[in-house]
Amino acid sequence: ARLPKLQKTYLMLNKLILVGIGGFAGSVLRYLISGYAQDFSGSIGFPYGTLAVNLAGCFVIGFLSQLADARGVFTSDTRALVFIGIMGGFTTFSTFGNETMNLFRDGESGYALANIGAHIFLGLFFVWVGRSLSFLIWR
Repeated sequence: ARLPKLQKTYLMLNKLILVGIGGFAGSVLRYLISGYAQDFSGSIGFPYGTLAVNLAGCFVIGFLSQLADARGVFTSDTRALVFIGIMGGFTTFSTFGNETMNLFRDGESGYALANIGAHIFLGLFFVWVGRSLSFLIWR
């Protein structure tokens, strides 16, 4: 059964709105929690705020993913709001952690390790490339 084009457009727009609302909420939470954690730590050298948000996000996404998988409690719209929107706005690191754990769980250790290496090493490499390019353009 093919959905009419207008209905597909409506469903996509609905998902985009849910992701946007969730992203707004997650970003605000990230700002507040990371600032509080950084202030609470009293450190000006180590990014405790970012660490706190990433660890909290990993815990929450792990908890909710297991709940969703075991109980089937999340609809497609709820997944878009919570996992892509809120958690994506809060920290994409939690998605990386959850996807990596899923690969290990599914017996795909090679892909899991490649995912870890790619995100860490390529991520740092592309930060360096971006900084270098910016330096060359605006020095």
